[in-house]
Amino acid sequence: MAASSLRPKRRRFIRLTVGGLAAAPFAGALLSQRAAAEELVKESDPAAMKLKYKADATKAPERTSPVEFCDGCLLYTSKDSASGACSALGDRLVAAKGWCTSWAG
Repeated sequence: MAASSLRPKRRRFIRLTVGGLAAAPFAGALLSQRAAAEELVKESDPAAMKLKYKADATKAPERTSPVEFCDGCLLYTSKDSASGACSALGDRLVAAKGWCTSWAG
């Protein structure tokens, strides 16, 4: 009797395992869609205002060098060609061609 009561549990385990293995390749796509849905930090955000963040570096009057863009900063981690995470703003997304006072080359 003990062997017959284990069969449904074993079958269920095998079904769940196979289903999980089949779904694994799609997990990355689902997670990247969630990340793509995140919005860029707004210039009006209090943390961004504190750092004088500008989504367009050409509009930053304090910028001292023409190459000071977020995508050239040490605090920036590229997500794609247009945006990336900034550790100065809590790893939130910023424009690749943005600028702030925390720029570090």
